[in-house]
Parts: sequence; structure tokens; C-alpha cells
Amino acid sequence: MTTEETDDTMGLNDGRKAANGDGKSNGNGNSNSDRNSDGARNSNGNGLIGADDTHGTADLADDVRSWETHRSGSVLMRGSMIPEQTPDQALLAFPDEDDDNADRVGNNVAHGNTADAQASEASISGAAARMSKAHGGKDWRHGDPWRVLRIQSEFVEGFDALADLGRALCVFGSARVKEEEPEYRQAMRMGEMAAQNGITVITGGGPGIMEAANRGAAEAGGVSVGLGIELPHEEGLNQWVNLGMNFRYFFVRKMMFVKYSSALIVCPGGFGTLDEMFEILTLVQTGKTSPKPVVLFDTQYWKGLFDWVQGPMLDRGLISKEDLKKVQFTDDPEEAVRLAIGGMTK
Repeated sequence: MTTEETDDTMGLNDGRKAANGDGKSNGNGNSNSDRNSDGARNSNGNGLIGADDTHGTADLADDVRSWETHRSGSVLMRGSMIPEQTPDQALLAFPDEDDDNADRVGNNVAHGNTADAQASEASISGAAARMSKAHGGKDWRHGDPWRVLRIQSEFVEGFDALADLGRALCVFGSARVKEEEPEYRQAMRMGEMAAQNGITVITGGGPGIMEAANRGAAEAGGVSVGLGIELPHEEGLNQWVNLGMNFRYFFVRKMMFVKYSSALIVCPGGFGTLDEMFEILTLVQTGKTSPKPVVLFDTQYWKGLFDWVQGPMLDRGLISKEDLKKVQFTDDPEEAVRLAIGGMTK
């Protein structure tokens, strides 16, 4: 599914109190428009807030640590991202027909109407048996039709949760980078600078580089999105995510990265990072998604790979010189953010 094919799903609104839109609250008493106007006053010459404009970060970090958490299905919301009325509360305002039927069965049992109760139970058992028979005696929940519904539900929940993000910077990188390593602090600065300039930060929601970028955004008072994946060795979304979702399927998660990111910064990482980077480059190359800047951070780390890309791959005509122009390199975290934001088209 491409960006163009899913544009008609936009417009869903989860009623959050805060988003990236102009003039809306960011949960710290200031509007995004105020923050953006501050950026214009304190800019470093290119319209972006830079290294000298970090006052108030300590206070915001204290706010982050006191966040409340709300879960709606697989969607996680913290702090100002929690809506005034949750979807569950809205649904509970209306009686459910199935609940009414269940109540009637319970009342039959309570009042000694065993015949009616037994008839209801027989009806339920008969339906389950028919469904099982239709699936060759197997549990119908393990069949492909039910799997399709699970996949669909992840798309719907993702579109609903992320529809109002506005411009967003996606930061990819390894989950294995430790807090004391320089890459952690550099990714943290990327998230901080993006948030200071009113840009949502999206990561895979895990530890390492992802946690650092989320942390920088959250401590700067921005929208910090984590799109996690259910894996045996993962502990769940990091504590710096204020809007998050855990996915069962990698391809649904990738779709959300592609659809809702306006630019990407790719930090050092392993197979997962390479997979995400080349997925985006392929979609941009083939025109299946809108053009977006891809900035690779740490030139020495990427040198060997792109020496090969610019060597055998280009020499054999398997890519064009135009394809190579889709990637930019830098060793400066602030320059990485400037390149990313400067190339955003939405």
C-alpha cells in the first residue's frame, strides 16, 4: 500500500488535546505557534532554533517524568497527548446489543429460566461449532480471514492515532547504543532541536538511538512518537514516548513510518536500520511515496556501504547517479536536522 493509496483515510481525529497544528497547546502552557515565533526571534540565521536556545529544558524534563499514561488498544498516550474523552468512554455512553443479550442470558439463569439459558448456550456452542467446521476443524482465529482483520485493525488504529501529526522527522538507528556513548547524546540533540522548531519526532520506540531522539523531543516539550514492534527481546516503548503504538506486523509499522514522516535521519544501526533506510530509498526512487530528504549521520560509519553503492552498483548501471542524490551525509547532529527540515515538502 502506498502513500497515495491511503491518503483518503486521512481526516480521522482522535480528539487529542495537543497536536502539531498552529496555536494548539503543547501541554506546557505554551502553544506551538508561540514556540515557533520564539524560534524566529532566536534563530541561528537559518530560521531554526539552534544550540544556544535550550533554556527551560530542565523544567520540561521534570514534567516528562510526572506524565500520566493512557492506553487505548495498542495505542499509548502520555501527558498532553491524552484526549479529554477516550474512545472507550465515548463507546460506553451507548449500550451494546451483545451486552444486552448477555444480560438477558444472565437474568434467565438468575430467575431460574434454565430452558432459555440452555437454549442461549446451545446457540453459542452451535455457532462456534459451525465456524470451526467451516475452517476444517481448526480454531478460526488462526485462519487467514481473521489475520486480515487483525492487519486491518492495525492500519485503522495507526491512521487514527497519527493523522494530525503535521510535519515529522523520523530518526532511525540502533537499539544497542548505550546512554554513555556519544551517538546517544547526538541523537538526543537531534530530537531536541526538531521539537524546538515545532517538528514531531518519530522513532521505532525502542532503546538506544530511538530512546535518545524521543528523549530529546520530550524534554523540549515536543510530540515524541514511538512506533514499536512486538518482539521477544524488546521491553516495549521507552519512557520518553508520549504518543506510541506497538505493532504486530513489520509491514504495517513500515507503512506508518513512510506515510507520516516528512524527512529521515539515519544513524548507525544494524539490519533493521538498513531495512528501513533502503525501504524509504526504494519507495522514493520508484515514486511510490513523496520525495523526502534522507540524511545519513556519521559519514565514517556509512562510508564502506556507500563506497560499494557508488562502485560496483553504479558501475554496472544497477542504479543511476540521480539515485545517489537522494542521500546526504553529515557528522554534525544540528546540520542533520537542518538538512532534514530544509528539504521537507509537507
